[in-house]
This record gives sequence, structure tokens and C-alpha cells, in this order.
Amino acid sequence: MNTCNMTLACVLAAITPTWALGAQAQVAVAANFAEPIKAIAAVLEKTTGHTIKVTLGATGKLYAQIKNGAPFDVLLSADTATPEKLEKEGLGQPGSRFTYATGKLVLWSAKVGRVDDKGQVLKAADLGKVSFANPKVAPYGAATVQAIEKLGLTAALTPKLVQGESIGQTYTFASTGNADVGFVAMSQVLEGGRLKGGSMWVVPQELYSPIRQDAVLMQKSASNEAAQALMKLLKSPNIKDLIRSYGYEL
Repeated sequence: MNTCNMTLACVLAAITPTWALGAQAQVAVAANFAEPIKAIAAVLEKTTGHTIKVTLGATGKLYAQIKNGAPFDVLLSADTATPEKLEKEGLGQPGSRFTYATGKLVLWSAKVGRVDDKGQVLKAADLGKVSFANPKVAPYGAATVQAIEKLGLTAALTPKLVQGESIGQTYTFASTGNADVGFVAMSQVLEGGRLKGGSMWVVPQELYSPIRQDAVLMQKSASNEAAQALMKLLKSPNIKDLIRSYGYEL
């Protein structure tokens, strides 16, 4: 892969601006996608003049907000079930749903060398708190529970677990030292395809169900030009390369 495609600066440099009076869309975004969506928003504005207002959170909580009337135009979920449910309930635009990324779960510590490349730190006698996301509302949390069970470590780790309401809060626990290690999204600890800091173990994908992440356009927003442009942009080759640079698969 051309390494230039892996940075926002390179993506923007390859784009010729198109000048237009921009619209705005409100986008609900699963917390694991916080960094990529910043970069994508910049590309969207440069190429179309459209802007987005982002609300981050756990997928389950974003769904609840949509059901309660939150004015979102697009949902970038951390699963496939929630967008499908919104379509069935008449809130999502039929036929708009697609997978924009497949996430990877990692065990991460802010300390260099703390997490080994086989995850044996989970069995260490001096292991401190282990952060993970609420499995009821965060797909990465559900994946963590699956992985811990398959590793046979549920009984050993349960007393050490500290739960974040989203993968964003889970990362904060680990990055601030309130947790020794944390089960987080790879996208939170990579930048330009490289580990930003600390140490990590990539949890083998056979230990948890694939974290396929779907986007869906809200039915009431079918005519919102900014929302439509975002959905189209997420499918473009340059943006797919950008998403891959954060550790996602497509």
C-alpha cells in the first residue's frame, strides 16, 4: 500500500476542492471511530463544502437517543444489528446500510513493555485493573467478554474488571493509569498505521465474533446533501485506505 494514503495530509493533498454552499449533517458515531471521523470530516468539507456535527458514544446509547427523537442524520454503528433494527423500525432509510469497517480488539497499556505479544500479562500475578466497555451497549465490550471466556480467564479476571460506558471511556481508564491494561479498539491506539505509544496485544480474531460496523442513513434525512455525501465518501478508495490505517479491515 502507498504509505501516503495512510495519512490525512496525503488524502487532502490528492483532492481538488469543489466549491459549494455546504449543508450540515448530524452524525452519531460509535466511540471507537472517534479519530477516523475527524479525518473524514476534514476531507468531506474540502471536497464538498459540507460539514458534519459528530456525537460520540456507545452504539446502544446512540440507538436509544435516536429512538427518543435525537436529530441524527446518519449512524455509524459498531455493529450490524443496530442499523438493521433501525431500518426494520422505519427509522433507517431502506437500502442505505453498508459495512464501512470491521474493527479489531486489542489489549493495551499506556506503559511500554507492559503488554506482551501473546497476552500473557492477563495471567500475571501483579496484574492490576482491567478496563473493558459495557457489553450491553458497546460491541467491543461484548467482544471482550467473548474473548475472556474463550481464554478461560473469566473467574480470574472478573474481580479486576472495571467497566467503561463506552470504548472511549474504557480507553481513558487505561491511558490515565486508572486501569493497568484495557481491552480497546485498535483504532484508538494507532496513528498512521503505527502504535502511538505504550504496548499492545492484538486479540486473535478467533476469540470473538467479527466486529462489523455498519452505517445507515436516517429515513427523515434522505434529502440531506451532507449526509448523502458522507455515505458516499465512506465508500471511496482514499477513505478506505485512511480507515485501514487505523487498524480496521474492510
